[in-house]
Amino acid sequence: MALTETTDLRRGSQRFMREAMRAPMLSAEHERDLAARWRDHGDERAMHELITAYIRLVVAMAARFRHYGLPMSDLVQEGNVGLMQAAARFEPEREVRFSTYASWWIRSAMQDFVLRNWSIVRTGTTSAQKSLFFNLRRLRAKIGDVNESGISADARGKVARALNVPEHDVASMAARMSAPDRSLNAPLTEDGDGEWQDMLADGAASPEAQVMEAHDSEARATLVSDAMRDLNERERLIIRERKLEEEGVTLEALGQRLGISKERVRQIEGNALEKLRRALIARVGDPVAAGYVG
Repeated sequence: MALTETTDLRRGSQRFMREAMRAPMLSAEHERDLAARWRDHGDERAMHELITAYIRLVVAMAARFRHYGLPMSDLVQEGNVGLMQAAARFEPEREVRFSTYASWWIRSAMQDFVLRNWSIVRTGTTSAQKSLFFNLRRLRAKIGDVNESGISADARGKVARALNVPEHDVASMAARMSAPDRSLNAPLTEDGDGEWQDMLADGAASPEAQVMEAHDSEARATLVSDAMRDLNERERLIIRERKLEEEGVTLEALGQRLGISKERVRQIEGNALEKLRRALIARVGDPVAAGYVG
């Protein structure tokens, strides 16, 4: 987005907030009347007046979430969604001020927005985790634990007891909140030399190791194929179906196929493995050490 567009959006957002703060306050009686007209008659003008009067509540609440690093305009937009949901569900006959009822919907909408956008890693899925995310900083400040390098054991225990969550959840959340997402393409130095992804360890085998593994695999396959010639046809079938296929056939299935009991299949398999082991010993020494027979 061009710089001029960004500036225009920011100015438009600021203008919207100033106008919202100038909207007249509503009396309890007028508020209930507007809500009843919207609910019972679908009066959109009444709904618009009701919502406009309480956008100031959205703006005030959005300011409380600014320290999560998200744009104020986006927070206000999400809060407005919550405000409209509150207007759609408000029941004026319950004698509760709309501002009290709407506050819950506005806060919930903003919290969900923060959780979705604060990190690319999903931060909170349960109500306990959400409570931990939004109260951890406040509780740490309250007990005087302001160490940025990590939460102390004493503070971890106090927070866990206050929010009724496990201590390991507190430690995990504190670590995640102290280390924001970093782009792997971000430069390592101010001079732009190298990127963070250059520091990631490559877990793949080296080209030399891959070549050696391919050579060894081919040699093992050749030796096993050669040793299988020492088995009779039925033994080769059982070993091939039970040991050499990706998904081995069950003893019962092989027994039905060969017309024998599964116990007899087990005996033939054991004898065939022993013959195969002796055949491999004659060729390479200890076949177990060489990785040919499991």
